[in-house]
Amino acid sequence: MADTSESKSLTVADVIDQYLRMIERARSKRTMLAYKNALSAFSEVLAKKSMDPAVTPIGNLTEDIFAKFVEHLSVYSTATEQLYLQAVKGFYLFVDSENYANVNQSRLVVLIRQRARRPGVKILQFPIVEIEKLIEKVQVVEELMHSNAEEDELLNVQLRAYRDRAFLVTLADTGFRVHEACNLRRGDIDWNEGRAVIIGKGNKQAVVRFSSRSLQYIKDYLARRSVIDGNTGKQLSSLPVFARHDKGAGKKIKSMTPTTGRNIVKERVEQFLGNELVGVITPHSFRHYFVTSALRGTGNLRIVQELARHKNIQVTQRYTHLSDEELDKAYYDVFENKNKLKK
Repeated sequence: MADTSESKSLTVADVIDQYLRMIERARSKRTMLAYKNALSAFSEVLAKKSMDPAVTPIGNLTEDIFAKFVEHLSVYSTATEQLYLQAVKGFYLFVDSENYANVNQSRLVVLIRQRARRPGVKILQFPIVEIEKLIEKVQVVEELMHSNAEEDELLNVQLRAYRDRAFLVTLADTGFRVHEACNLRRGDIDWNEGRAVIIGKGNKQAVVRFSSRSLQYIKDYLARRSVIDGNTGKQLSSLPVFARHDKGAGKKIKSMTPTTGRNIVKERVEQFLGNELVGVITPHSFRHYFVTSALRGTGNLRIVQELARHKNIQVTQRYTHLSDEELDKAYYDVFENKNKLKK
């Protein structure tokens, strides 16, 4: 808590720096960058209202400025608006908690409810049939190997084939985000229970479940990597599940990066589905596939919300789209069977 004399000498810019340092310590890099952008936009509004953050005392901060900021965000998408409002509202709460200024928190809530736009529920569309075709193709590991590989590159070609099969099927059957899969360690997986405890989005601990086939493909891949893993001199539990197998990695076991993950998807999409779907199917498409498959299999939004690790069930609802064939069947099952003409 700041003393009165200190708070009088602080400017808005000073306190913004304090707030962002706190966010940097507590949140992910992506969140930190988003909050920084939000506070930058907020600073622009202050400057336009003749309240240069660099010279304006923090005690001059009012909810009226927040109201102007809400109006300013109309040029942004609703998703960005919601994110920026969350960041700047957090800044006001920080100011209040440190006694830098008197903040009417209830008014902030009312301003957001009255003036902010509500994000619509966007139905996600993605090429589910093509993803299923790709998953089917990559399970034939021989199809993933290039027959014209040089002798000294043959081992890496084989390792990449087994890795790519395991990686793509794991994305489809677990709902992993690409960075989560890349960060996965051998010791994270409980092979008996078929699950892993990970640190997921927002630095939160989460449980991810594996299908039998994804576990089997991971085991097949790690079995072919066993000699290299053993030569590292490190505990096997500390090694990444998915590793690089390129000239840069050599014979070392280095973790894949999200870029490597995206390149795997790009390469295999191009190989099996053609150039037109490169960029259309991404690593995150497999997460869409996972959520959609779980919804169709269970019909239970709450269960799928937990499996997908969605904080808000509205995100899960975006996946509740049905195909024309499913809608036709549902319609005729209800109305045609119910209202058959009596002879």
